[in-house]
Amino acid sequence: MGQPDDELLAFDTSGLEDWDEGRARAALEGGHGALYRNHLRIALRLDAWARAESGRTDVDARYRAGYTEALRDMAAFLRQTYYLPEGPD
Repeated sequence: MGQPDDELLAFDTSGLEDWDEGRARAALEGGHGALYRNHLRIALRLDAWARAESGRTDVDARYRAGYTEALRDMAAFLRQTYYLPEGPD
């Protein structure tokens, strides 16, 4: 059994520049709903990866900050439907 959609959408949206819950829910119900659910699951993994990377002490702090920011940005883009075939330009 897969994750319920509400659980997949249970994340902090305050840092997302283009978050639209209506667009997200429409994407879940649309023809690419399975793809978007996969994107949301990937975003969860990217969040976990960013948390793990932020605790590293074996790399330069600027490198670590940039790397974790890139992971978080990718998670944000996936959540905002940017990589769906009909996603925003």
